[in-house]
Amino acid sequence: MTAESAASAPKGRIPWAALAGIIATVSVFAMAQGLTYPLLSFILERQGTAPVLIGLSAAMTPLGFIVSSPFIPALVQRMGGGRLAILCSILAAFALIAIAWTQHIWAWMPLRFLLGFFANPLYVISETWLMAITPASRRGRILGLYSSIVSAGFALGPLSLGIVGTQGWPPFLIGITAFLICGMIVLAVVPRLPKMPQEGEAKSVGGFIALAPLLLFAVFAAAAFEQILLSLFAVYGAALGSSEERIASLITCYIAGNAGLQVVLGRVAEKAGSKRTMLVCALASLIGCVLLPWALNTWLIWPFVFVWGGFAFGIYTMSLIQLGERFSGRTLMAGNAAFALVWGVGGMLGSPATGLVMQVMGHPGMPVSLGLLCGVLAVLLLAKRQRV
Repeated sequence: MTAESAASAPKGRIPWAALAGIIATVSVFAMAQGLTYPLLSFILERQGTAPVLIGLSAAMTPLGFIVSSPFIPALVQRMGGGRLAILCSILAAFALIAIAWTQHIWAWMPLRFLLGFFANPLYVISETWLMAITPASRRGRILGLYSSIVSAGFALGPLSLGIVGTQGWPPFLIGITAFLICGMIVLAVVPRLPKMPQEGEAKSVGGFIALAPLLLFAVFAAAAFEQILLSLFAVYGAALGSSEERIASLITCYIAGNAGLQVVLGRVAEKAGSKRTMLVCALASLIGCVLLPWALNTWLIWPFVFVWGGFAFGIYTMSLIQLGERFSGRTLMAGNAAFALVWGVGGMLGSPATGLVMQVMGHPGMPVSLGLLCGVLAVLLLAKRQRV
């Protein structure tokens, strides 16, 4: 633990108005992003695009996360968190308009990169705001609530596809409108939000990586897991005879599990410790990978993906809790930017690598790849527990 961690969060009353503004902003943004991954995968699948190219296309958004991450601390110091968040919301809306206009995989590559580049600062800013105003005694529950509501935003994206379909402009208009609403929410609540933390030793993103490598690997695993499932579950389900509507509904149920279990997992982390709870999440996610092929075409798939999604996203929630426990000030900002960078790396590598595995060994390559991620994380967490 660093010397800064003693003051990692304020004590006293919770500023609920500021918390509500932060969470609402990111939830709307998450809804727009949750819509784009399956929507673009469905379109590319209909066009007969190879799984490896679908995965590569999906990887462009996290690549934007990677490239933008090192610049975020300096941009926040220069522009302020509120202004940067509003600008990014507007630019993300324009990027999605261009994606809808072109409808071509090679044009989508740079446009999806820009979408990730503009989306990333909003997540870093919001999570830094959130940790700066969250009392340590309630960190697990509040960060669990944050994860739950943001996950609900992601769930609304795929759910909207079941309502408006995946053809033409209607699904894109939902995402474009959501991005613009996000900017309006920030504009409305920014007077209630705190300034970005100024105290503590300033650290670069690269410098933070050396401080918490296992924590960042957990973020990598959670990111790769989510990106693989969102971008390639359509291919996996189609290979086993599921319709687009059923796949979209299953993705929604999976993300609803993220939303439904994070507060519970946060409360468990407050009692049992975030490190132990992260290990439980990794092992439960691994078990889910093993059982997925058996459950997919049974009625049990619905409660199964709900619980599976909760534990899989719980890995990231536990990472956020540990970040808030260990760091504060400018180091916290650098840590959130490092989280975003590693999240981007996980998403960028996970989708195309799994697409390639699926091209070689068929549809079982998706649960095999997901299980490998969870298994490695569980082994590393157990090894660290043995050394302590």
